[in-house]
Amino acid sequence: MCGRVSQYTGIHDFVAALSMPNALVNSAGDLPLEKYNGAPSSQLALFHQEGDVLHADMVRWGWRPAWAKDRAAPINARVEKVAHGPFYRLIWPNRAVTPINNWFEWVDEGGPKKQPYLIRRRDQAPVLCAAIGQFPVGGRQPSEHDGFVIITADSQGGMIDIHDRRPVVLNAELAREWLDPDTPKERAEQMVLQQGEPAEVFEWFKVDKAVGNVRNQGPDLIRPIADSIP
Repeated sequence: MCGRVSQYTGIHDFVAALSMPNALVNSAGDLPLEKYNGAPSSQLALFHQEGDVLHADMVRWGWRPAWAKDRAAPINARVEKVAHGPFYRLIWPNRAVTPINNWFEWVDEGGPKKQPYLIRRRDQAPVLCAAIGQFPVGGRQPSEHDGFVIITADSQGGMIDIHDRRPVVLNAELAREWLDPDTPKERAEQMVLQQGEPAEVFEWFKVDKAVGNVRNQGPDLIRPIADSIP
């Protein structure tokens, strides 16, 4: 996963995709997010659950433990190691979902610059990515140490031609179970290892190279170029 996502609809659209009747504490606002080209270290909408209450916050994409000052904050965590490695031990219990509309990958097709592809669900529903992180809980204020990572797995099927890694995407039922604080850690690990959405759920197409510049935003970035309309 190359590290660029879109979150352009509003929080309530993402909540509807989760089909959660829970009370919502929304610190992300009610307006469309309009983030078409979300990059590492930017603030992205993130869901977590406390008791029966769903929380939506804006949290920095990227996290590292306090002792890992010799490296940049990773934005992704490999599903094969995330539950047991020392790097993410502190935040593995802090399960979250980052809802996105799509993500981008870049493919070397022999030209002077790599070709960006947009990947989204075929039904164009929100993409519910399994995540873990450090974020405000119990009413505490946001901290400079807050952040989150998206859990990734090996790609499957034709998606391998686009990139060898992909976010672990959960359907709505599994996303609710993942968010539930009462879900055992062993069950959570099983979900992300074995039950992520398969490649057939997604479609991908070429988009304009302007998405390569993180300063560019707007709906033109998510439109297919003429020769790649799905």
